[in-house]
Amino acid sequence: MVEEAICNYFNKDKDILVVKAPKRSPLVLRTVVLLFSMVCGVYICLICLKQITTRSKIKLLNINVVNQPCQAPDIEESEIPFMHYPDPVTFSREECACNPVRYFAILSMQRSGSGWFETLLNSHVNVSSNGEIFSVRDRMINISSIVSTMDRVYNLDWFTSASKNSCSAAVGFKWMLNQGLMEHHNEIAKYFNRNGVSTIFLFRRNLLRRMISLVANSYDKDAKLLNGTHKSHVHSLFEANILAKYKPTLNSTLILPQLKQIEQTAAKAIEYFNSTRHIVLYYEDLINNRTKLEEVQEFLRLPYRELTSRQVKIHSGPLSKQVENWNEVEQALKGTSYESFLHSDYFQM
Repeated sequence: MVEEAICNYFNKDKDILVVKAPKRSPLVLRTVVLLFSMVCGVYICLICLKQITTRSKIKLLNINVVNQPCQAPDIEESEIPFMHYPDPVTFSREECACNPVRYFAILSMQRSGSGWFETLLNSHVNVSSNGEIFSVRDRMINISSIVSTMDRVYNLDWFTSASKNSCSAAVGFKWMLNQGLMEHHNEIAKYFNRNGVSTIFLFRRNLLRRMISLVANSYDKDAKLLNGTHKSHVHSLFEANILAKYKPTLNSTLILPQLKQIEQTAAKAIEYFNSTRHIVLYYEDLINNRTKLEEVQEFLRLPYRELTSRQVKIHSGPLSKQVENWNEVEQALKGTSYESFLHSDYFQM
């Protein structure tokens, strides 16, 4: 009985000593969960921002690469000012956009072979020489109209039958000295130097032959010997022979001062544009020595091609057979610095 009482006593104490763990407060748990969620959210946001920033940098890098200016490899520094990448308003150069273009101008006088020379240049697949663009008065009326016209040509926004615009390697035109060139030579020379325009001078050595051709061409403008049509250049021997039948009469009194004036004008033009990148050519040299055409292509940095022209020379015979008053002309030039013009000749084209 005593033992049973003792056991009951201890069992009772045991029940009394058992204490249940208190329940955690729900507010604390919620706070912990909230803090954990906030930390995870901030971390995820930082990761996303980093990825977006990286993608933006890649896109900007790609745009910069696309918009970089074209640059030809392995080009000498001295050549860079003469290499251009026009962006025409009137069309897209497409795959040729990064093909460099060189600008040129042929400075010459009427009846000096510039028309024939230009057809030679235009027979090159990569050249566009756009003719005598300043023969129209409105284009040369002042320096503003001259610059505006040149800008259009060199930006490849000038269209003629010679235009090979999209993939041209050289583009230019011919300019007669009496078409506003000499009057505005300072501004034009500055334009050439500023825009990297190369100058090609083309003159005749035998100024007497030029004079005969000039007078005969002037006569045909009114006479129109070819079936009522005036032609400054022909493409057949038949037409050339018809035009050559006319023999002009030269003023033997004025011939000396006229030859001197022509000579001085050519020399002055070379002086005016001596600061530009230039080459001086003579019609007779091009006819007698076809390697001169190689020099021209090298000057324009063109891939070499055999240049051809369909034009036929009109006055190809001896000078004594081409002038009506030859004896007077011969007498006027004998003993002068121009006497050699009476005898110098060259091969037919």
